[in-house]
Amino acid sequence: MAAAYTPAVSGSGLKAGVQRLGGHLAGMVMPNIGAFIAWGLVTALFIPTGWLPNKHFGELVDPTITYLLPILIGYTGGRMVHGQRGAVVGAVATMGVVVGSKIPMFLGAMIVGPFAAYLLKKVDGYIQERTRTGFEMLVDNFTAGIVGGAVAVFGVWGVGPIVRQVTKGAGNGVEWLIHHHLLPLASVLIEPAKVLFLNNAVNHGVLAPLGFAEAAKDGRSILFMLESNPGPGLGVLLAYLLFGPRSLRPSVPAAIIIHFLGGIHEIYFPYILMKPRLILAAIAGGAAGIATFMATDAGLVAAPSPGSIFAYVAETPKHGWIGVYLGILIAAAVSFAVGAALLGFGRFAEKKPDETTAEAPGGTSEAAAEDPAGAAGAPAARETASPSPQEA
Repeated sequence: MAAAYTPAVSGSGLKAGVQRLGGHLAGMVMPNIGAFIAWGLVTALFIPTGWLPNKHFGELVDPTITYLLPILIGYTGGRMVHGQRGAVVGAVATMGVVVGSKIPMFLGAMIVGPFAAYLLKKVDGYIQERTRTGFEMLVDNFTAGIVGGAVAVFGVWGVGPIVRQVTKGAGNGVEWLIHHHLLPLASVLIEPAKVLFLNNAVNHGVLAPLGFAEAAKDGRSILFMLESNPGPGLGVLLAYLLFGPRSLRPSVPAAIIIHFLGGIHEIYFPYILMKPRLILAAIAGGAAGIATFMATDAGLVAAPSPGSIFAYVAETPKHGWIGVYLGILIAAAVSFAVGAALLGFGRFAEKKPDETTAEAPGGTSEAAAEDPAGAAGAPAARETASPSPQEA
């Protein structure tokens, strides 16, 4: 399934391992991106600060991001490992990490879903040859139930304390950087925390209280913009739109609208989780934006909620427009530039099916032409290959 979203990886070593990990993350997230977009639209429209506030419809928001989306990811990850049985066990196991935490457990779902399916695969391999005729269905159902239930219980017991410590550590780190006037470096903690869906914990638990105290004294605060700046996410999405894998590009325009106009930053987190190296683009953009805010003495009068460009318009003080929007623009530009470089300016985008199967000159496929080491692996090819100009 991952191969449908990322190019095939060959070879071994650290780089190939990281590429395979990104491919598996893509395989878990991207089949469910429509569900993320649906949640983003509902959130942008019906939350109290949305376009069409509606308390009844807004009740969809929290259960969807807390339960449905992580379970879909765990289900998909399990299916990648062990088919439909792995998918069911992955969903059950994900329920454990969801209950064991108070934040959306997307990362936990990406871990326990495939892990539970892998355990079931091993159990099936051991039991199938030892199961007597007529007992197959009974054994299959009970082994799936036992494995899924055991991993779910482990998730409830083990994940909660870990998540609480990670959240507390991120908050303490950001607060230390603020007190030591190292605000641009706060992006090193804030952006990874956001991608792990700790954004609300960092923003409302640390930044907002300090920001309100500063705003009461000075009339504005830069702290309101550290986490809510839509620029870094916009830059990452634009890099995906222009240089990302071709199969992903059609979903990006809707994500840009939901993120930048609707203020739902969570919509771009899966794109970074799919290619973890792009967190560097978000960090660079966030640091550049904060540095610009500091240089222009920018600030907001209150916390923008959600982090939409329209919320920024509402909370920008008089005569503070230039600094605020210059910071957003520079953050987007820097994250776009870094993200485009990390994506190889489109060189790493997978070929279309008709391109990958096209014959290259000399009768070899284009894929073989692009991988001379692989093509040279066949003895017959080595014997019949003509010498290159350099060899001649």
